[in-house]
Amino acid sequence: MIAQLVVASTRAELDDAVARLRLDGGTVAFVPTMGALHDGHAELVRRARAECANVVVSAYVNPLQFGAGEDLDRYPRTPDADAAIVARAGADVLWRPGDDDVHGASAGPAERAGGLGAVLEGLARPGHFDGVATVVARLLRAVAPDVLYLGEKDFQQLAVVRALVDRLGLPVRVRAVPTVRDVDGLALSSRNAYLDADDRCRAASIPRALDAATTSVAAGERSAAAVQAVVLDALTDGGVQDVDYVAIVDPLTLDPVDRLDHPAQLLVAVRVGATRLIDNLRLDPPHVPRETP
Repeated sequence: MIAQLVVASTRAELDDAVARLRLDGGTVAFVPTMGALHDGHAELVRRARAECANVVVSAYVNPLQFGAGEDLDRYPRTPDADAAIVARAGADVLWRPGDDDVHGASAGPAERAGGLGAVLEGLARPGHFDGVATVVARLLRAVAPDVLYLGEKDFQQLAVVRALVDRLGLPVRVRAVPTVRDVDGLALSSRNAYLDADDRCRAASIPRALDAATTSVAAGERSAAAVQAVVLDALTDGGVQDVDYVAIVDPLTLDPVDRLDHPAQLLVAVRVGATRLIDNLRLDPPHVPRETP
């Protein structure tokens, strides 16, 4: 562990900092971010700090993740606050790569997300997960960590990265960290900063809708369509009119499920005002004993 946070602005500075961490021994954890950090990111760093000897965080706004008409230019950039957050959470190194570091001739090939990136968010944001896969692979090759920490809030991204790591045979373990929520239940997100007071009230219906789904399944509902209807009703009652999707899928394949006879993942994407928000929740149906023939 380095005595204080090292901020690396070049690949050479990163390589030097990671080499010093390796000299001290122990596992190296990596937390990739796009900056504009909040307590959800801090929780990733804290979890990495608790479980690994060394922690590297990156902050890079990846243009490949933004499609036409999306908010690349207005995506919040808060470098000073980011450094303070990761330092308090226990990071050793904060890497702020430049475009040449990530997209230069020596950065590595472009990657594809495959079928996992073509559904749900992939339909709404074509090419998004190819951009995620490309940059995550390049960052992983640069940092060469032992453990990669990702949040469960971006569940499809988590699935895409897990598949990417397996396909490329990268020697890194992927650790998923539960979603961090605000006092009203809304999942922490950099995009929450775009919500005005009225939008924030409407957005709070998202976690209430997820809770309604949990209640429905706990009460015995096994039809995915029926649970989806419960979620849509809760969103509408909360003032959310623009719903991109409410999906219940297999957690590994992201294929739609019809019956909740096994654990499944509920994923929601809505637009509140001008801001698009996503959330998800695992649905664990209580065990139903089979009848004796």
